[in-house]
Amino acid sequence: MARAVRSGTRVDTVLLVACCVMALLATVLPLNLREAIAGGLRRTVVAPLVSLQEQAVRGRSAFLSRDATTSRLDSIALRNMQLAKLETENERLRGLLGLGRELQWGFVSAEALRIADIGEEHSRTLTVGSRVGVEPKTPVVAPEGLVGMVRTVDPNSSIAILWSHSDFAASAMSADRSAYGIVYPHLSESGRDAEIPPERYLMEMRGVAFRSALKPGTLIVTSGLGGVYPAGIPIGTVLGELRTSEGWARTYLVRPAVRPPDVSNVIVLLPKRIQGQSLERVWRSATSADSAARHIAAAGDSIARRAAADSVRAAEAAAARRGADSVSGQPVQPAATKPAAADTARRPKGRADTTRPAPRKPDAPRPGAQR
Repeated sequence: MARAVRSGTRVDTVLLVACCVMALLATVLPLNLREAIAGGLRRTVVAPLVSLQEQAVRGRSAFLSRDATTSRLDSIALRNMQLAKLETENERLRGLLGLGRELQWGFVSAEALRIADIGEEHSRTLTVGSRVGVEPKTPVVAPEGLVGMVRTVDPNSSIAILWSHSDFAASAMSADRSAYGIVYPHLSESGRDAEIPPERYLMEMRGVAFRSALKPGTLIVTSGLGGVYPAGIPIGTVLGELRTSEGWARTYLVRPAVRPPDVSNVIVLLPKRIQGQSLERVWRSATSADSAARHIAAAGDSIARRAAADSVRAAEAAAARRGADSVSGQPVQPAATKPAAADTARRPKGRADTTRPAPRKPDAPRPGAQR
């Protein structure tokens, strides 16, 4: 082992001495000879090293460009996600504006904040309180329908329970007033009927008269009985009938109009607004106004696109006419300029031309001159 190490050291020493001698010789050689030797070394000995360096540079640039492209695609995807969220929020705010425009008075808008406490997923903190007229047992609504009810009130905030809370109950009826009942939250995560799909956020409409059969898709609204919720606020739509042991009444499973996870901005109805008043027309008008606004916006976009296309076609036609005129070498007479002979030919006979002054005869006296 020691002999092998000693021989390797001698080889390294010999190579070092040879390199030093060659370096000294290179310094004293003429310039032309040095360049010739350097070129030969680059083409033979150093060529593999140069190619390896070029490949390393290309690989590094490709790696950096890939990282830049990946980061750009990630930012675009993130922006698209934020854009979808902003569009949803914009639609909700537009719906709130439409609902407020139809209500006109007796309400305050608020932001519904989630409560982080355990077991409070069915409650929200509202950013309005008694200073703006909010009182306990006032309804909380959204553009889609009923959200819940205010439970406790502070000067600047309040706590509201959602319809999914176990203490929630509301007197309800079908939109055509053919069936009445009481709406409660459906606490189980699936329907008790095998024909009804399992969902988490559902309602039950209990105590419906046995003679009142409701079809799936029937709209359920508040009935106004009980003095808490005014009549006409949408609650949800019927999914189907639940099989129960009650033989004198029916129970229906209802899909809510407002899902608790979607509650963010709401409207709190003040007590003066809900006393003995029906709000059925309010929700119908708000829905029709929102759809009309969408149609108007779409029509405006189509009109703008059509006008832009017409202007482009007119510009292209004018450019084509100018190109044809430049080729023929004859100027085109403007459309607004017409020969006087054509005007004379179209003028009816026996009618004087009132657009031009009549020529004065040489021997005719001027007006006001003495003879």
